[in-house]
Amino acid sequence: MLPALAGANLIYGLGMVESGMTFDFAQLVLDNEFAKMIRYVVGGIPVNDETLAVDVTREVGQFKDFLSHPATFKNMRIQSQPTIINRQGIERWEAGGCKDLYEVATEKARNILENHQPTPLSEEVQQKIRDIVLAAEQDRGV
Repeated sequence: MLPALAGANLIYGLGMVESGMTFDFAQLVLDNEFAKMIRYVVGGIPVNDETLAVDVTREVGQFKDFLSHPATFKNMRIQSQPTIINRQGIERWEAGGCKDLYEVATEKARNILENHQPTPLSEEVQQKIRDIVLAAEQDRGV
């Protein structure tokens, strides 16, 4: 295993379909979303009196409005934050054009392909990559 990846939590096959015979950019966007959610859960979900809102439950009481409580707003940000999965009500989904998840992922993939401007690698990193390639070529007699 490459030293830089030793011990890393890797998820393999993002964007691949048909047993890896085909690559789909929209599937890559979907898989990236799912991988982020998985990494969040694997990283551990904090469970304590604050995140369980024990005091808030006592304060508000049963069958009352927890959504408007400041603790709900504060703690909602610690949950996973999907960017393409629609967690809105059906009315907002319909107002947005009733796009299914694959359509949304396709639009995001197209937007990335058309507009993304990657940050150039530093000269130091470029040189390290050149050194790795040269060493591999020499090792294989190329």
